[in-house]
Amino acid sequence: MFRRIITSVPNFLTCCNLLSGCLACICAFSFDDSIDALGGLNGRQLAWILVGLAAVFDFFDGAAARWLKAPSPLGKELDSLADLVSFGVAPALLLYNILQVWTGSWWIPFVALFIPAMGALRLARFNLDDSQATEFKGLPIPANAIFWIGATAWMQSHGLEWMHAHVYLGNLIVSVVIIGVALLMVSDMRMFSLKLKNFRIGDNLLRYILIFGAVLFVAIWGVEGFAYTIILYFLLSALLLARPAGVGQVK
Repeated sequence: MFRRIITSVPNFLTCCNLLSGCLACICAFSFDDSIDALGGLNGRQLAWILVGLAAVFDFFDGAAARWLKAPSPLGKELDSLADLVSFGVAPALLLYNILQVWTGSWWIPFVALFIPAMGALRLARFNLDDSQATEFKGLPIPANAIFWIGATAWMQSHGLEWMHAHVYLGNLIVSVVIIGVALLMVSDMRMFSLKLKNFRIGDNLLRYILIFGAVLFVAIWGVEGFAYTIILYFLLSALLLARPAGVGQVK
């Protein structure tokens, strides 16, 4: 009985990831409404927090499975389903609702639905590919969600007036960015894993640079700094393209 309880811990954390993502989806449809009971936070901010909370649960469910020696095929599939909701559907719905106001266009918001479509394909490919233990092929779906948290923060703070002044150009740029980021998830570009197996600088140099960059960006720009962090992640991973696959892998 005790062993069954222990082996259920990772799946419990995965379900918490899923529930956080579901709540983020609900909050996305009230993105500008303040909630007094939660300190005046609006739905957009709550969605950001809930997606971030889902990412924490996503990190610890895998860690718990390793620590408790309780990995399972069920847990792997459940994790992908939860990730699709929390890091694919939730940021897409947040983006959809912001674009309803930000673009003044009826069709641009629907481009956001390309994100969960590519996210589902990325997760399905990941589950069938055993070569992504130390590196990823394509942008991980949690990184996609983190980018859109930062991007929607930037849009709310800086983009509305510019968008209304440059409607057609703005619609084109928005569509290209959404489609481009979504396609990164299913690309073959090598991107280093964010998991720390030890704390040695030599084995984790790119990860430490990314962590330092994230702290710096968020300290300077607030929530929108998360978008700059993922751009840095992309640029650091691009360094991997300069070497043959399998040579000098970041472990």
